[in-house]
Amino acid sequence: MFDLQGFGDQLLLGVWMTLKVAAGGLVMGLILGLAGAGLKLSKSRIAYGIGATYTTVIRGIPELLVVLIIYFGSAGVLTQVAGWLGHDEYVELSPLLAGIIALGVAFGAYATEVFRGAIQAIPKGQIEAAMACGMTGRRIFFRITLPQAWRVAIPGLGNLFQVLLKDTALISVVGLDEIMRKSQIAISNTKEPFTFFFVAALIYLSITVIVMIGQRYAEQWAGRGMARRVE
Repeated sequence: MFDLQGFGDQLLLGVWMTLKVAAGGLVMGLILGLAGAGLKLSKSRIAYGIGATYTTVIRGIPELLVVLIIYFGSAGVLTQVAGWLGHDEYVELSPLLAGIIALGVAFGAYATEVFRGAIQAIPKGQIEAAMACGMTGRRIFFRITLPQAWRVAIPGLGNLFQVLLKDTALISVVGLDEIMRKSQIAISNTKEPFTFFFVAALIYLSITVIVMIGQRYAEQWAGRGMARRVE
């Protein structure tokens, strides 16, 4: 349907890079989200303050700024640390690592609220019953809290992941060869902006549809116990 003039393989490489950044950002974001939810649900004012500051700051600035701050800001910090260690050289994160960290930090701020709401939706009586049975806090978290929180959180996390996929286009500003970067390179050589931007749009749409299907099956899997209870 479209004459990609030999840039089809390059677009596929861009797709692979996009998926790597998205997967890395998802894993990091889930970890930060759980940690952030734990901080905001803590009875400690200091812990709550740390969690609230994290979510407020990150959600209050554009993701593009998060990418630029982490990519360029980390270079200054790493270079200074290297100087303290006796290495007089410029050190910076790779665009891939910077992209994963930036999107993971942004995803985690929003996932914090999703996890917090999901954990608060669990009846307190279940936690009290588990404590009465002598279960440790860690065992309660992994056997009672987390499995039920996943069921409630998956729809929200799935929506956030779809946003994360599209936010990978922001990483092109630091030179990462993802879908948009590859499309721009192809356009600069072929002078066919509509063709490559349209193909890029179709690629993002296809990935999003696949994610939506996966999310639906994940929701069914997480809620399988509830379905049997209703029956």
